Amino acid sequence: MEHEVFVPVTVERLREALGDPVRVARAVPGLQQDAGADPVAGRLKVRVGSHSITYRGAVRVTGRDDGSYAVEGDATETRGTGSVTLALTLRLRDTEGGTTLTFDGTATADGRVTELPQDAVGSAVVRLLNRFAEALGEAEEEPEEKSDQSEEKPETPEAGETPEPVEPPAPPVEDFTEPAGPPAEAAHARRTMIGRSAEEVDHAPPRGRYAPVPAPQTVASGATLRWAAPAAAVVLASAIVVTRVLRKRR
Repeated sequence: MEHEVFVPVTVERLREALGDPVRVARAVPGLQQDAGADPVAGRLKVRVGSHSITYRGAVRVTGRDDGSYAVEGDATETRGTGSVTLALTLRLRDTEGGTTLTFDGTATADGRVTELPQDAVGSAVVRLLNRFAEALGEAEEEPEEKSDQSEEKPETPEAGETPEPVEPPAPPVEDFTEPAGPPAEAAHARRTMIGRSAEEVDHAPPRGRYAPVPAPQTVASGATLRWAAPAAAVVLASAIVVTRVLRKRR
């Protein structure tokens, strides 16, 4: 295959990016790098039409003496037995307003991608190369962290100068006229009040739901007995009198 892409970036800038594997990995669209692996190695999901295939592999970019670059890669399907092998040649040509990248080479594949329409596969490859070239032109080198090695040195007196003596701070003066705590009489009175209150609390009757039930009052019953006894005697005497009168009449 052969494909050209125009990028509004100078040739020198693209060569710097192609010589840095980290920037090349950032330019591959959708690449998920594996921890601890090479910079341009990991997982890549390729969308072909309405289908998507995820590959795991690596890509190597090597510069040649004639100024071109060899792009070699191989990957296998994460869910299947299919594989892809890529062998391309990348050339940079200085163009007005930027650079033209030319890709030519071959790619062999087997597995799921062979079951898809060739037109859809070709469109997916062209889209992937376009995005790679554009991202390669936008990739910038990470700024190096420069450590500030300048350390502030303490100022030393110049020769001939006598340092002024530093007077030590005066110790704080304590005022012994004011008592440090409450008087002894107040403390004794406080202890006495606390002791009395505690004694009263110990002997105080319980309140609330635990209070004792008061005994029933008998004042009312005693008063009733005082006037009920004479009344009963009067009634009994009246009954005896009535009985005797009735007997005499008979």
